[in-house]
Amino acid sequence: MRKIFLITLIVVLAVSTQSSQPIASLTLHDLQGRQFRLTDYKGKIVLLNFWATWCQPCRTEIPDLIKKQREYRDQGLQSIGITYPPETVSEVRRLTRKLKMNYPVWLGTRATKTLFTSSETLPMTVIIDRDRVVRDVIEGIMYPDEFEQKDEPLLSSKPARSRGHAQRIGRADSAR
Repeated sequence: MRKIFLITLIVVLAVSTQSSQPIASLTLHDLQGRQFRLTDYKGKIVLLNFWATWCQPCRTEIPDLIKKQREYRDQGLQSIGITYPPETVSEVRRLTRKLKMNYPVWLGTRATKTLFTSSETLPMTVIIDRDRVVRDVIEGIMYPDEFEQKDEPLLSSKPARSRGHAQRIGRADSAR
């Protein structure tokens, strides 16, 4: 019994330590080929939403992300869509126009997604706080109650003054 408790404690500590460290810089390109960095959004609550044009649950979730971006933009929310391959720029562009997406869309790779999880699940949303710390990874559709529970408290928070002592997680400055 004691051994099970100790193993459980070690696993919980490992997971909580990993999720409270700043992420490494992520650099990707948008549909026009312009380069963007996750560090461009420092001080914002970022929702990195991995999706694909062929993924029906992703298409179902996008209107809610559009609504949340419009509703919480002034409080510092920044949604960023990251496509998951295989995708063509024309397919992605067509869907973003059709759905009138009001947030940036970056062209992702399998390596980009593996910075956060090895799972193949789509959609997937990574919640990053104002200090670039990954707070949660939601596999599957992010439901309104999850947003209220996990994102709304972060929107009312202020960035910490110094996090220089924390180690960065992630494997690369650029996932291409």
